[in-house]
Amino acid sequence: MQVLIFGAGYSGKAFGRANRQGVPVLGTTRSMEKFDALRLAGIEPLLFDGAVIGEIEDALAKTTHLVISVAPDETGDPVLNAVGAAIQAKMPALQWIGYLSTVGVYGDHGGAWVDETAECKPVSKRSVMRVAAEQQWLDLGRAVGKPVAILRLSGIYGPGRNALINLEDGTARRLVKPGQVFNRIHCDDIAGALWLLAQKILGGIFNVTDDEPAPPQHVVTYAAGLMGVEPPPEIPFETAELSPMARSFYGENKRVANAAIKAAGYRFRYPNYRVALDRMWADGDWRNGEPRSAIRG
Repeated sequence: MQVLIFGAGYSGKAFGRANRQGVPVLGTTRSMEKFDALRLAGIEPLLFDGAVIGEIEDALAKTTHLVISVAPDETGDPVLNAVGAAIQAKMPALQWIGYLSTVGVYGDHGGAWVDETAECKPVSKRSVMRVAAEQQWLDLGRAVGKPVAILRLSGIYGPGRNALINLEDGTARRLVKPGQVFNRIHCDDIAGALWLLAQKILGGIFNVTDDEPAPPQHVVTYAAGLMGVEPPPEIPFETAELSPMARSFYGENKRVANAAIKAAGYRFRYPNYRVALDRMWADGDWRNGEPRSAIRG
């Protein structure tokens, strides 16, 4: 088994750290400055800026499990554009493909529960592009006769990306929009689900999200309680100053179900934000990781 991750960022490094069996894991980045961080996560770094280079082709030839964690853009899927032909012609060992997508593909469902059978009605341009990219990877899987797992991820958090850090650096806000919930997933559960699907060589669509969609202000309040500080005041959504992207997240409201990944055999380490925040606070590793950034869903 050899894994190659295109776009070995925050989730990719969690996957590398979760490698219990010493499987060779390679990962691409656009910058050589990130090589050391990848090595620390147990990932052999490769430089990839969207163009096929010899080193990437050499890795493709030996790779059994391909993981894609690169967002599409106006030109389509950057990985497919660069190496799609090579995947079909130069990967004799390939057994499985995993594509990291987002629950944003479901769009707005008025707070209702959705599972993998729900209609995708993306609102934002980025989610429209995700739907197209998912289909392209599924089509490629059929063309090469290999299973493709689409992992639809909710808002990613973990060490270095969480409400505790937001409170410490003064950026935490308790925005209140009645009825609004967000879905979340700890990076270690992304890694765990990805390893399970890869090792079982399972294809299909899987929501990778915890058990408890919750209002965002509740997470901030709970984190403040752990830290022993007063939470920031509540701010009505209607009067809050938000960037267009941040405001767009609040235009989508859904509760995302995770029965399919559980049926595949995965058991969540962090079934809700309280368990995760408790663990990070107790372990003292909540500051570790990369600068804050997350996908919400």
